[in-house]
Amino acid sequence: MAGTPAAIFQRDGYVVLPSLLIEPALSQIYGYACKNADSGLLRAGDEQVPGTPCAYSDFIMEGLLTSLLPEIERCSGLKLFPTYSYFRVYKHGDTLARHTDRPSCEISISLCLGWEKGESWPFLIEARGVTTSISLQPGDALLYRGRELPHWRERFEGQRQGQLFLHYVDQNGPYAECRFDKREDTAELRRPIQRSTS
Repeated sequence: MAGTPAAIFQRDGYVVLPSLLIEPALSQIYGYACKNADSGLLRAGDEQVPGTPCAYSDFIMEGLLTSLLPEIERCSGLKLFPTYSYFRVYKHGDTLARHTDRPSCEISISLCLGWEKGESWPFLIEARGVTTSISLQPGDALLYRGRELPHWRERFEGQRQGQLFLHYVDQNGPYAECRFDKREDTAELRRPIQRSTS
């Protein structure tokens, strides 16, 4: 197991997963995120990044939350419950303050969907008192313990970048009750279609 993603994750609390999302899905998802941002259909920011388009529990992204679950479990060495998805389409000048996450984000994925006019925007993470700068290419992801490890981003100098966050909790951990972010399910994906009988 030495050197496997699960071993690195258990040792460091984070591990890079190259090409977690590949073509053609990668371009399709990035295009979908940008189209929604451009259309004005997304929330106009949140407390962490005001004025930047974002979406909680988008139906398409919730599909990735569940479809990627087996790979995330393999790479973490844990049995996980999905909690929720979130994405942002960052704009020039954005920053992300140093923080740790809420209980529903015990085990997290930050997945680079793509960018325009720039280069990789470093993700900074602190583990055991050491700060590491991680550059992700489109399709690459960082698997990390968001509840434990402080993480942040400095000023974004590019034009825009799509970033998808997939969050999970350890089925055997202290936050297992946060399954589906305490919703009944993720974006109603597992509910049967209700057909009219009239």
